[in-house]
Amino acid sequence: MLPDQTELARLLLNVYDSQLREETEMLSATRVDRDGPLWRGTFGTRGFVSYRDLGGLTGQALDDLIARTVEFYASDDQITSFEWKTRGHDAPADLPERLLAQGFQAEEQETVMLGEARLLAEHIPLPAGVRLRRIDQQPEPLADLTRAAAAQERAFGTAFGVQDFVRQLESKRGLLELWVAEARGDVICTGRLEVVPGTEVAGLWGGGTVPEWRGQGIYRALTAERARSALARGVRFLHSDSTEFSRPILQRSGLLPVTTTTPYIWTRTGQEPTV
Repeated sequence: MLPDQTELARLLLNVYDSQLREETEMLSATRVDRDGPLWRGTFGTRGFVSYRDLGGLTGQALDDLIARTVEFYASDDQITSFEWKTRGHDAPADLPERLLAQGFQAEEQETVMLGEARLLAEHIPLPAGVRLRRIDQQPEPLADLTRAAAAQERAFGTAFGVQDFVRQLESKRGLLELWVAEARGDVICTGRLEVVPGTEVAGLWGGGTVPEWRGQGIYRALTAERARSALARGVRFLHSDSTEFSRPILQRSGLLPVTTTTPYIWTRTGQEPTV
């Protein structure tokens, strides 16, 4: 990374830490509790832990905080799993090992990308026969949501039911946009735009293209469309937790990697993690 980009990445990391963590990650929670530096959210049958700074906790004090958090969620019979989302720049460095020691499982590491929305709003030509469409504003969106959920499942290779989309739209009404790319009547790429209220930021989530349509610029075009919509809403920055597939596309468009994130998942014995 060039020196000027390094300084910009530092400034963007401060935007990420100050605007997108702690209380912001609890906005759609059905219940929020605090324990020291932690924000503990309940989202239906799932939990999520957020914080910005662990306050210098190390050693036994940190182990005790982790144990209390496990006990907190385990004591609620409705909770099947919860996520402790770590970031690569956070201290202490041995937090992942301490989470693993208390029964968490690490998921795939992703790269946090962040930058000016205007950088992604360029015109990207689409392959012949492909069109982009926002599907969440219809009076009866269920049919399109079902097709989008099936495409997302094909793109990521993991189960994703239409009710996941329905819940997201209900819990983030007015803040979430769901976009698709279609060809010959089939949904071939999906992506969400989620505006974060009270901040200058919106998130790019769920972007995935079905295998046979990859490498043709469709994800990039869908990202540009979401960027233009974000700008129309007054959003300045876009961010994404990116896989190895989406990171190069976003980086070519001008977003910068500012840190990494790895979810650590605790799952109740006998339960499969929820998606």
